[in-house]
Amino acid sequence: MVPTIFLTSQEVARHLSAALKQKRLSLNLSQQSLSERSGVSLAALKKFEGTGKISLASLLKLALAVGSLADFMDIIKLSPPENLTTLDDLLKQKTRKRGRR
Repeated sequence: MVPTIFLTSQEVARHLSAALKQKRLSLNLSQQSLSERSGVSLAALKKFEGTGKISLASLLKLALAVGSLADFMDIIKLSPPENLTTLDDLLKQKTRKRGRR
């Protein structure tokens, strides 16, 4: 598999759509039944499985319906700041206003 840093957004979308389709099939759900269970229109689901295009809200509804919503919670991880600097500290720092001659 190609490292994710080299994937385009379209390739990631296609990967997500293929993974959701596999999950749907493993749960023995038809497109129609997943559509009804999730509240996402059948047309939107078919378009997603075919092209990878879908709104975020619909993608999250589908993920909830197949039991994968928790996987989205770690998509963007917040890391603690390495160097906490207060505004007062920033204002106290002396910066040169002119170059040397």
